[in-house]
Amino acid sequence: MSASAAVVVVLMGVAGVGKTTIGRRLAAALGWSFYDADDFHSPANVAKMRAGIALDEADRVPWLARLRALIEDVGRRGGHAVLACSALRGAYREQLRVPGVDVRFVHLTADPALLRARLAARRGHYMPATLLDSQLATLEPPDGAPTVDTAGDPDAIVETIRRLLGR
Repeated sequence: MSASAAVVVVLMGVAGVGKTTIGRRLAAALGWSFYDADDFHSPANVAKMRAGIALDEADRVPWLARLRALIEDVGRRGGHAVLACSALRGAYREQLRVPGVDVRFVHLTADPALLRARLAARRGHYMPATLLDSQLATLEPPDGAPTVDTAGDPDAIVETIRRLLGR
């Protein structure tokens, strides 16, 4: 990764994999901004997911556009950021690639039983555990992106990601 160019590291994967937890810690360790793609969903999308209804492609279009605009803004400022975003399909990841910004994807994974346990224990989040199976079915693992298992200690996971990214 270039030290001077704008860089956005996208921590991607299904619900419960630790995108937000790892993302906040990674951003803090790097001294970068952190953004959670969950915060960019419309109220209608949040209500739909809260009701246990998976988003369709039409629901995702404006959400992905807002995320792309965020990445473009980071690029204009010459900044560095970590974005926690499911980015489950290759087409979604392509929409997040912005010319002039070094967008790097890191695929976070965990055993489905661990994901279910994490989702069951999570409080105050609109994403119910019932949508995990649809996310697992939708997931298109990225080609060429590092894959990191998140079953271990979050700080060790952050160090693994830093090493993989050369940071």
